[in-house]
Amino acid sequence: MNRDDKRRLTRRALIGAALRLADERGADRVTVDEISEAAGVSPRTFFNYFPTREDALVGDPLEGVTDPRELLLGAPPGPALAAVEAALAPAIRLIQDDRELWLLRLRVIMNNPHLLPRLAATAATAEREMTAAIADRLGLATGHAFPPVLAAVTGAALRVALMRWAEDAQNGLPDVPEKSLSDHVHEAFGMVADGLADPTPHLRTAAGGPDPTPHLRTAVGGPDPTPHLRTAVGEAAGGPDPTPTNAPRNR
Repeated sequence: MNRDDKRRLTRRALIGAALRLADERGADRVTVDEISEAAGVSPRTFFNYFPTREDALVGDPLEGVTDPRELLLGAPPGPALAAVEAALAPAIRLIQDDRELWLLRLRVIMNNPHLLPRLAATAATAEREMTAAIADRLGLATGHAFPPVLAAVTGAALRVALMRWAEDAQNGLPDVPEKSLSDHVHEAFGMVADGLADPTPHLRTAAGGPDPTPHLRTAVGGPDPTPHLRTAVGEAAGGPDPTPTNAPRNR
C-alpha cells in the first residue's frame, strides 16, 4: 500500500467514525478525541486531515474528482446548463457508489441543523469556482451576471437532489425501486432548463381517484391567460447562453 492509499484510508476511517458517533449521539455531543479513538489514530492525526470536527462531518461532494473547471471546459458543445450537469456527473457517480456513507452523512446533516452553515460555506467555495469556469467556457467578461447566477442555481439544484435522494432512501417503500441520485439531479436540472415553469398538480378526489379537472383555472373559471411566464432565474438558466462581449477579462 503506497502513502496516498494509506492517507485515503485514514481519511475515510475518520469520516466514518465521526458520522457514526454523530448519528448515535448528535453532532454536538462528539469530540475530536472520541472520533480519533474510534478511528484508531491520535487527535494530532485528525487535525492533519480536518481543521474542525464539522469539516469531517459535512464533507465536499466534489472531493476526489477531476477539477470541475477542466470538466466544464471539456464538456460537449451546448448550453452551459447541460455542460454543468455533465461536469458534475463524475462526482454524482462517486457519491452514488459510496451510497451508505453519503446517506449517513446527509442524515446527520438533516438531524443537526447547526451543521448547515458549514455546508453553506463549502457550497459557496464550489460556486465561486464554478462561476469562473462558466465565464471561461462562454467567453464572458469579468463581472457578467450570468456565470454566478447559473452557478448558484445549479448548486442549489444539486443540494436539493442530494436531500431528496436521502429522504427517498430513508422513507421509500420496499417494493418501489429507489430513484438514483443521477435521476434526482437530472430532474432538478430539467426544472431549471424549463425555466422553473409551474408544474401541473396531481390533485386527488375524496375517493382517492385522479382529479377529473387537473388543469387549474383562474378565479373566473377560465384558463390561465399567461401559462408561459418564466422567472428571472429560469430565463438565465433555461434560455440561450448570453453572447460573450469583447471586453477583456482579468486572468
